Amino acid sequence: MIHFRYVLLLSCVIMFLGCQKKVEQGISEIHWDRDMCDRCVMVISDRKHTVQLKDPATKKVYKFDDIGCMAIWFMDEQIAFKESVAIWVTDAQTGEWCDARKAFYTTGNLTPMAYGFSAYKAKGSIENAQEIISYDEVLKRIR
Repeated sequence: MIHFRYVLLLSCVIMFLGCQKKVEQGISEIHWDRDMCDRCVMVISDRKHTVQLKDPATKKVYKFDDIGCMAIWFMDEQIAFKESVAIWVTDAQTGEWCDARKAFYTTGNLTPMAYGFSAYKAKGSIENAQEIISYDEVLKRIR
């Protein structure tokens, strides 16, 4: 009987550990229409303007419904790791994740929180844009 309890306990522990999803690096899964923006607390549903980053020390993932929310959050919370953290943004055309610092941004777009910046992984995929700016310029304009 004792062996049965140990086997049962060990099985439960293995199943529990197997069910946990640990993402140490890279992009975390977004639970669309359930996850909330870490700044404005709106539900994240727009698959083409979402931003996420991960605290390098704690590995906590922060999700935003608009790049403007992330920029304001950096300022309001005085985030020390803002210059070195990897930031991912969804491409406004494909919805694919790309490096926010390498992305190209257009202005005057309809975005979840009306900051108006849409990201594109490739400059060649942008059509009919009046202005294309860099990540650093996006942050300057939000300040």
